[in-house]
Amino acid sequence: PAGRRTAVRVYAPRPGRSVRPPDRDHPGPQVRGAGTPAGGPGLLRRLLELPLLALVALALAFAIKTLLVQAFYIPSASMTDTLAVNDRVLVEKLTYRFREPARGEVIVFRRPGLEQPERGFGDVVRSFLEGLGVVPPAADIDLIKRVVGLPGETITITGGTVHVDGVPIAEPYARLDGRDFEPVEVPDGHYFMLGDNRGDSDDSRSTLGTVAREGVVGRAFAILWPPGRATIGLAHDYPELDAARGVLQAAPRLRGHPSAVLSSLGGASGASSHVPERPTPTRTPEAEP
Repeated sequence: PAGRRTAVRVYAPRPGRSVRPPDRDHPGPQVRGAGTPAGGPGLLRRLLELPLLALVALALAFAIKTLLVQAFYIPSASMTDTLAVNDRVLVEKLTYRFREPARGEVIVFRRPGLEQPERGFGDVVRSFLEGLGVVPPAADIDLIKRVVGLPGETITITGGTVHVDGVPIAEPYARLDGRDFEPVEVPDGHYFMLGDNRGDSDDSRSTLGTVAREGVVGRAFAILWPPGRATIGLAHDYPELDAARGVLQAAPRLRGHPSAVLSSLGGASGASSHVPERPTPTRTPEAEP
C-alpha cells in the first residue's frame, strides 16, 4: 500500500567474521532437475564423442598407411636370410617422391601385369589390417625384392654371380644358387629385381621380368617384428662397382670393354693386359751344295 515502508535488512560484518552474508557461505544442496541423466551432460557428451574420435583415428591411420609408412607381412622365404617368414617390415613412401630407387635397396612393388580387382567393404578392411601388418596378404599382389639392375644397365649372371655391365658385384646378403642368366638390358624406367634367396625367388629372372617405376610402392627400411630381429637399414652398397665406374670415367678408352676394366682393377685372373711382342725369326742362309 502507498505510504507503507518496506523494512530493509542491512548486514553489518563483525570483526573476524566473513564479509559475505551467512546464506552464501554455505549454499544448500543443489537439486538435480528431473530427467537429467546421472553424471550430468558432460558424461553424455563424452559418450557421443567416442564414435567421432574412433573415426578420426581410423582416418589418420589410413592416411599414414597410404601416404607415409606401411607395415608389410613377409609370407615367403624369397628374401631369406635378410627377411624371414612372418617378419613385419616398415615401408616408407616418401623417399621415391624425390628420387629414384637405388641399387641395393629393398623395395615393395606391385606384381607386373596384375590388374587390381574391385574391392568391397570387407576387402578394404582386410587391406587396412594388412597395412598394419596384422594379417598376411590375401593374394600375391605386393612383392618385396632387392634392386640389382638400374635402367640402361646390362645384367648377366654367371655361376650365380651377378655382373652389372660386365663388372661382378659382391652380395654377402644373398644365398646364391649357381645358375646362369643370359645378358639382358634393363629398359628405361624399369628395374631388375632379385630375391636374396636366389634358389627360392620368383623375380626378374623368370616370368616376372623387370619392374616398372610406376609399380614401386615404397622402400623397406626396418624390421619391426619380431623384437629379436628388429633392425634398421636393409640396403647394401657396392664399392667394387663404384670403383670400376671410376676407372671408366678416368679412362674413357676403356668404356664398353669390361675385361679391360677388370684387368685395370687387378681382376680375379690376375693376368696382365700387356701382350709381349713376338720375336722376329732370323733367316738362316741355306748351305750351298
